[in-house]
Amino acid sequence: MARKVKRITVDLSGYPDLVVVYLGMRVNLLSGLKTLLGFGPKIQAAVKAAPEGLLLHENLIISLFPPHVGMRQYWRDFQSLETWARSEPHRAWWKQFLRDSGGTGFWHETYFLRGGIEAIYDDIPRPLGLLAFAPSREALGPMFSSRQRLGIAGAAAAPPPVAELDLDPQP
Repeated sequence: MARKVKRITVDLSGYPDLVVVYLGMRVNLLSGLKTLLGFGPKIQAAVKAAPEGLLLHENLIISLFPPHVGMRQYWRDFQSLETWARSEPHRAWWKQFLRDSGGTGFWHETYFLRGGIEAIYDDIPRPLGLLAFAPSREALGPMFSSRQRLGIAGAAAAPPPVAELDLDPQP
């Protein structure tokens, strides 16, 4: 017996500055499996702490081979997301990752209800997402931070975890 599909949509008028961010961590080396598994409990604890502005967090499995997991988060606005990303524990995680990826690759793509998209891909061996079809650029200078990639004026609530000058130059 066929049933008529029940269609529902959402009213986002109460969330004019909504930001959706997809994040992923991919195992590149066997040692990366330990890094990946070690982040699960840390991320769950951070979500359980209910950061200001985080509306929803969902876990995703992107692939089993190679292991590649991710999450989708909905934030009230960019300011909330940026403030959390530049505070502890995220700040320490990002700083450590930029020193040593632990055999993994990381990426995020951020989408804004009012328009605009920004993304970063670190140690991702094969293009995925936007990187699979859009021209790539080094994440330096005006492409270093999310705020800069988006062209958002003003200073962030806190400095980035790592200054561009602190990163080792690529050979």
